[in-house]
Amino acid sequence: MSLSHNLRRMTGRDPHEQHRAASPLELLFDLSFVIAIGVASGQFSHLVAAGHIAAALLGFAFAMYAICWAWINFSWFASAYDTDDWIYRLTTMVQIIGVVVLALGLPALFASIEEGEHLDNKIMVIGYVVMRVALVAQWLRAAKSDPDRRASALTYVRFILIAQVGWVLVAFIELPLVPTLVCAVVLYVIEMTGPWVAERRGSGTPWHAHHIAERYGLFAIIALGEGLFGTIASVSAIVEEQGWSSEAVLIVVAGVGLTFGLWWNYFILPSGPILHARRERSFVWGYGHLFIYSSIAAVGAGLHVAAYVIEDHAEIGNVGAVLSVVIPVFVFCLALFTIFGFLVREFDRFHISLMVGATVLLVVAVAMAVGGVSIGWCLLVVTLAPAVIVVGYETVGHRHEAAYLERETSQR
Repeated sequence: MSLSHNLRRMTGRDPHEQHRAASPLELLFDLSFVIAIGVASGQFSHLVAAGHIAAALLGFAFAMYAICWAWINFSWFASAYDTDDWIYRLTTMVQIIGVVVLALGLPALFASIEEGEHLDNKIMVIGYVVMRVALVAQWLRAAKSDPDRRASALTYVRFILIAQVGWVLVAFIELPLVPTLVCAVVLYVIEMTGPWVAERRGSGTPWHAHHIAERYGLFAIIALGEGLFGTIASVSAIVEEQGWSSEAVLIVVAGVGLTFGLWWNYFILPSGPILHARRERSFVWGYGHLFIYSSIAAVGAGLHVAAYVIEDHAEIGNVGAVLSVVIPVFVFCLALFTIFGFLVREFDRFHISLMVGATVLLVVAVAMAVGGVSIGWCLLVVTLAPAVIVVGYETVGHRHEAAYLERETSQR
């Protein structure tokens, strides 16, 4: 194995490579997204606390799509073509610069949506385009070095470039808000259609199933960090107002427990083995994670909203604070079970019962808030929702999963 980073041909990695793991460069790349997700979550929580729910949801959806889609595209390319030579490293650095610029543009984006006149996404789009154009350079390298997959690589290039021209036009023409959003939806469709078309050209790109499953899991952990940040914000608000109290302890336990529960739930997914055996299921699995990542980040933002309410710096009350955590937890659970069902091609009645059990607890938490119970106790009940899924998996569900894995991997 060479210890230098001399230029290498981008001929594609072995999709069956043993012990393939995330590289230090991939981890550094991920670190830049901590900033972007943190800014998006912070802006989201600020608008929710101010009672501007529609603007908050719209801005958060716009921001998280850009963040997650840029990360997803890089990660699939790296899984297939990571050469770790000096050009690859420098091109990745350019993409990191783009992430930072995108994050700097998020406050203006949210503020413009709140004002409701037009979408101020110029800085955000500049950062996004920097990332995507750098990725185009990588795909052109792959097209030159890997003639067997040249058609796939050039298809990626075409779709990415068409979308970037569209994003630049939308950002700088300054249309009213609604027409801009319509154009954005069209560009989303173009962006997401590109990989679907490209991977059907020839044999597709040589991405590594277990590596990509690990990469997705690492990004989920990055998003889960927002839950811990939100916990600290909520507890700090209580301590500043009244010192350490039982409420502060409850929120520490609830925030950490909820984050831990979501982590445990996520890693129940049998992603690696099934994607290795059934590569055609990667699209729904991969795209479905847009909901997983957004809901995880929104849970952290909801805990920040609770901090605003505790500090009496919010237009919404305790019920709104609890709902801002309950709703993303529900979306996470629903997305998780949907992706699980798609992976194994079966919707188990036991999974439905777990989803119902988790939903009942979330409804109870909201009812408690309506009844005047403190935020700490309500969030503690919310924490029990993912705990129901954990208990169900560890007592019964793991046997179902073992049977699914045996069936799916033995029918290759």
